[in-house]
Amino acid sequence: MLVFGIRTVFIAGLMVGRTPVYLGKKIEAFEVKMAMVAVIAPSFTILVFSAIACMTNAGLSSLANKGPHGLSEILYAFASAAANNGSAFAGLNGNTVFYNMMLGLAMLIGRFAIIVPVLAIAGSMVGKKTAPFSAGTFQTDNVMFVALLIAIVIIVGALTFFPALSLGPLVEHLLMLAGRGF
Repeated sequence: MLVFGIRTVFIAGLMVGRTPVYLGKKIEAFEVKMAMVAVIAPSFTILVFSAIACMTNAGLSSLANKGPHGLSEILYAFASAAANNGSAFAGLNGNTVFYNMMLGLAMLIGRFAIIVPVLAIAGSMVGKKTAPFSAGTFQTDNVMFVALLIAIVIIVGALTFFPALSLGPLVEHLLMLAGRGF
C-alpha cells in the first residue's frame, strides 16, 4: 500500500503541478521508478508465466478443465504464487516439474521484486530532509487522498488484469448462460 501511496502522491503532484511530498519527504524520480518496478514486476510475472503455461504442452497437460475455466485456473495459480502462498484451483495439477519450477520462480520474483524496490525507496527517503509543509502540499490525511488512492488501485488493477480476466471468468460466465460448458 505504501507503493500505491507514493504513486498516488506522484499523480496528484502531476495534476496540480507541484513537487509531490509524502510523509514530509519529497518524492523524486528514483522513488517513482522503484514504486513502478514494485507494481509492474509481480503483474508481469503473473501474466507472462500464465501465457507461457497456456502455450506449452507441459502447462496445458495439467488442466482438468479446458477453455476459459482452464485459463482462470492457470491465472489463479500464478497470481497466488506471486502474491501469496501458491495455492491452485482443484482442476489444475500443480504438482508437476513444469508447475513446480514456474510457480517457485513466480514466488521468488513476486516477493523479491516488491521487497527490494521498497527497501530502496526506504533507504532513499531516510537520507532526505523533511520538506516544510506549505499551502501547495497535497495532504495525505483526508478523504480526497483516500478517494484518489482507491481510484489509482482500481484503475491500475483494471488496466493490468481486465484483458486476461475477460478471457477467463467473464467468457466462462457468458458461455454458461448460453448453455455451453467445457
